[in-house]
Amino acid sequence: MLVTSKLTSVNICLRQAICYNKQQSNMKQQFSQFLLRWALNGFGLWIAARLLAGHGFMYDAGQGLSLFFFAGLVLSIVNVILKPIVVILSLPAILLTLGLFTFIVNGSMVYLVGRLVPGLEVHFWAAVLAGMVISLINYVLTSLLDLSAKETK
Repeated sequence: MLVTSKLTSVNICLRQAICYNKQQSNMKQQFSQFLLRWALNGFGLWIAARLLAGHGFMYDAGQGLSLFFFAGLVLSIVNVILKPIVVILSLPAILLTLGLFTFIVNGSMVYLVGRLVPGLEVHFWAAVLAGMVISLINYVLTSLLDLSAKETK
């Protein structure tokens, strides 16, 4: 009986160690995805600023790329924390417009980033267009990165 209880306790310890390792690798994967999103959001904001310069998207050129680096971080955090809540609350409008209201949701996230980040000024409709640009860039680059990851396996 003592042997079986020790084997059971060893078995439980091994299971916990395996679960801990799986959780740790899952956290590393989620963190790397967050870093990728951060870089893609910063790059998307930079492209959107270049395309929409003078049309409601103004930025302080003296700050250089650090502005978009910081704005990409803020956009990533806003997308992780606030966007799911806004999507759930606006679900009736999204369903009624067959998904087109998601452009407004994305634009409002970019508009919020423009209000939070000093040196970046974005008007609402320019933010909607910037949200479209950022979504397109994120989609294309994520697809390319997924394809290259599948090819290496």
